Amino acid sequence: MSQLDSSRPAPVQKSYDLKVWLVFLIPSLIGVFLFMTPVPSGEIMTIPIAVMAKAIQALFSEIALGLIAIIICITGVMSLVFSVFKPKSLTKFRLLNHLFNVSWIWLVTRLFGMAFVLLTYFQVGPHAITSENTGLLVLKDLLPVLFSVFILAGLLLPLLLNFGLLELVGTLLTKVMRPLFGVPGRSAVNCVASWLGDGSVGILMTARQYEDKYYTQREAAIIGTTFSAVSITFCLVVIGQVKLEYLFAPFYLTVCLAGVVAAIIVPRLPPLRFKKDVLIDGEEPDGNAELVPEGKTLFKHSLDVALTKAEKAPGLKGTIEEGLHNAFDMVFAVLPVVMAVGTFALIIAEYTPIFQYLGMPFIPFLELLQIPEAEMAAQTIMVGFADMFIPSILAAGSIESDVTRFIIAAMSVTQLIYMSEVGALLLGSKIPVNIFELFVIFILRTLVTLPVIALMAHWLVD
Repeated sequence: MSQLDSSRPAPVQKSYDLKVWLVFLIPSLIGVFLFMTPVPSGEIMTIPIAVMAKAIQALFSEIALGLIAIIICITGVMSLVFSVFKPKSLTKFRLLNHLFNVSWIWLVTRLFGMAFVLLTYFQVGPHAITSENTGLLVLKDLLPVLFSVFILAGLLLPLLLNFGLLELVGTLLTKVMRPLFGVPGRSAVNCVASWLGDGSVGILMTARQYEDKYYTQREAAIIGTTFSAVSITFCLVVIGQVKLEYLFAPFYLTVCLAGVVAAIIVPRLPPLRFKKDVLIDGEEPDGNAELVPEGKTLFKHSLDVALTKAEKAPGLKGTIEEGLHNAFDMVFAVLPVVMAVGTFALIIAEYTPIFQYLGMPFIPFLELLQIPEAEMAAQTIMVGFADMFIPSILAAGSIESDVTRFIIAAMSVTQLIYMSEVGALLLGSKIPVNIFELFVIFILRTLVTLPVIALMAHWLVD
């Protein structure tokens, strides 16, 4: 055996010139700084891309609502034109065809988004649609934030995606991410970008890599519903809403622990378990893509994969074109879906008892976990599917127990799937999940994380 080993030719070590190294290092380091480097912003820590997004939001503050309303209306009208008339003079343009030639279900969704935004912007029609707790909440508080994030993320995501950084990190972390969570190592970058910045950034990264055939259907669904974690900044807002700011450190420790447990368990359950391991076009993935060649160390192989990607990277013009395409895709395709789905979910939460009824079966479970004020707490559990912030608002106004408020705040963060943003973003992307599957995943995450959160709350808060 040793003779065979000694006679095997050593693997060819490819060398890379300085230009390839610079193409790998400079954009990747800029991307790491923008998307993954904590920086102070006032009294909180955030990432540069979030600071830049706030600056853009402030710059467009006076015209943002009107601009967003125009964009959603253009999307609705153009989608109707493309779907009904299919004008050849327009369909020949690849970008326009990509943006507006959609299936009937997305056409209907976009038309609902257009109707909701017009009624809300002009404050006409049913109060249930236009109120500050439904349509106006989505239009005024959520969409301007997403608009600024989409523009920056669209333009700048190629820095992370195209120059080898994901290949380096992904290959290095595959031996951790694959056995624990069943996903490629590169998904760790999505998670960190979400954790430090915003969950929407992680979803956009996942959707783009899925379309570029880096993830299978199963992997994209797992990463989109599991690793688009809530940012540290939003966690501060949630724990502040329930007036437990002094418990932020144990709160965030609880969120991280519950999130890891959910990431290990939920992907192994239906519906994620039954997602197909094929690429977006139905092709089988390369089963040998993550293997380390004999004779190479893991780090050397990771570096080679990254530099090979950098060697094939598009130039400045190609990067700018891709960034603009990304930004248009996000702004025109996703904003109408968020307006439609987010408003509809908030109407159900605000004006119907559906979520209260859905929460009633959780009362015995909460009592078993010895959670004080279990009946009131049960009413907040399911409403998190509409919007992540609503459970904390309800808890702050109606629940006395610090333990219960701590549990509700942590649960609302770890449930992760809420239709006013994350759910709508997932539905608006090509990631293969539907609204029923998102609801099931939401329930599973609630059942898995609640015992962990309750245990930690009794230990840390009592």
